[in-house]
Amino acid sequence: MIEVYTDEYFMRKAYDEAQLAFDNGEVPVGALITCNNKIIAKAHNQTEVLNDVTAHAEILAITAASNYLGSKILNECEMFVTLEPCLMCAGAIKWARIGRLVYAASDDKSGFMRYGKEVLHADTKLEFGVMHDECSKIITDFFKVLR
Repeated sequence: MIEVYTDEYFMRKAYDEAQLAFDNGEVPVGALITCNNKIIAKAHNQTEVLNDVTAHAEILAITAASNYLGSKILNECEMFVTLEPCLMCAGAIKWARIGRLVYAASDDKSGFMRYGKEVLHADTKLEFGVMHDECSKIITDFFKVLR
């Protein structure tokens, strides 16, 4: 049987990473990077455990994918992330030249889209909304617990 990998399949795997972050008291964001439909990197926020404000899921996934491929340029790769990347992460996605970015939930407060798609590399394809409701809910639930 040939398994078909869809955006929802990969976003579900990113959501699993977000759940790990949630369980560890981190803001529940998960990211993964694929190349030729193969997961080559996955990560979740680790800013608290690493005591590092830059340890966002996207940054950690880019580092892992670059190490895996032996290249800082990831133009053949796709990134799936459960929450719209912040401006810092969008900059990293730009410099890595990620070929395609798919994010689930919007982040009206801190997301890069408030500055426009131009923040990304011109060749990066952008899609959003895959598993929006589930990924929005885990963020909302996390902050309800904090308050």
